Amino acid sequence: MRAAFFVFPHVGGTFQVFRQLREGMRPLGIDVQWIGVGDGAHRSLAEARWNGERSTGLLVGRPGDSEPSLARQLFAALTEGGFGAVFVNVLADAVQTNLVRYLPPHILRIMIVHNITPGTYAAARAVRDHVHATVAISPRVRDDLLRRHGFAAERVTLIPHAVDLPEVSAREGSDTDRDLRVLFLGRIEDTSKGVLSLVDIMKRLPPEITLTVAGEGPDLGKLVERSRELGDRISFLGSVPYRASAELLARHDVMIMPSRFEGFGLTLVEAMAAGCVPVVSRIKGVTDWIVEDGRNGLLFPIDNPAAAAAQIRSLHGDRRRLRAIAAAAREKVRRDFRRDVMASRYAHLLQTVRAAPPPLPAPLELDRWELPRGLRRSLRSSMPPPLKNLLRRLNERFVA
Repeated sequence: MRAAFFVFPHVGGTFQVFRQLREGMRPLGIDVQWIGVGDGAHRSLAEARWNGERSTGLLVGRPGDSEPSLARQLFAALTEGGFGAVFVNVLADAVQTNLVRYLPPHILRIMIVHNITPGTYAAARAVRDHVHATVAISPRVRDDLLRRHGFAAERVTLIPHAVDLPEVSAREGSDTDRDLRVLFLGRIEDTSKGVLSLVDIMKRLPPEITLTVAGEGPDLGKLVERSRELGDRISFLGSVPYRASAELLARHDVMIMPSRFEGFGLTLVEAMAAGCVPVVSRIKGVTDWIVEDGRNGLLFPIDNPAAAAAQIRSLHGDRRRLRAIAAAAREKVRRDFRRDVMASRYAHLLQTVRAAPPPLPAPLELDRWELPRGLRRSLRSSMPPPLKNLLRRLNERFVA
């Protein structure tokens, strides 16, 4: 079977999920290719770092094409290219998400819900009845879809993301080492990732503890400015190639993740795979599902730098515990988040849906292209970040 994965090469978790799925499903006889549209895809593929990925997928349309034009070109690429299935990452691209309402019945449509935001769920509801199956990547996503958004249990499958377990060498030093190396790896953005709290966390830690920040994002400049008083205790690497991330994680002792919301936390699992102990915010049904607090990682309340610092200090003062948690973290990934397991679950889902496809509404006509309300820009997008953060904290307390 030939399957399309709606994404384009970029630095981000969705493309890493595609890479893992592509490699995992190839031995199973399923050829997964990326398909990208829009101006962002063109800009990304113009970067030299993606030269090796250009031949592994398909870029549709030209810069500046209208939504209806992109939809028609994408429709033609799928129907004429022999694709039997489509993986749509809800809300990643509005045109691609909406296209599932227009596709012919013979193309299987699998929707993947990657996040727990109101906007993500609104988009998922908008196309819910036009996909054959929905993949929830964590129990939180699954439970939210079933309890709050009208999804049928028989059409929602829990399949967590996965990583390829890297080979890591033993860390240098002894249990009495004074320097502790902490890493933040990901998008430098405060509303979701809580990156500006990194400064407050570091201020509460002994001076021999250092922090490396790897990644790009809209709040990088603000974080750099706020970090000046920390001097050489904090360093910035910029964007790190995906293939170098495992080695980077293996060179650090702790991975800090102060996110306010996540659908899964792929970087968290990558850290565990590399033996880098995760210290992460507690997000109900997401991080507290992956991390067993005190066994294979440590948790702290959202927006609580003091608690995060206390968890890191506890590892700084007990290196035997640090190494025991690191070993347990790798074992957790080996047991629950392997690439071959994820791929086999997706392959089984495709086989099940193909054998007995659920009834779907008749495809809509492309000549009447229209974005449903859930895929349009909403008032939430213009809400001030401090208000968004407050509402997210309140929501997490309610869910917990």
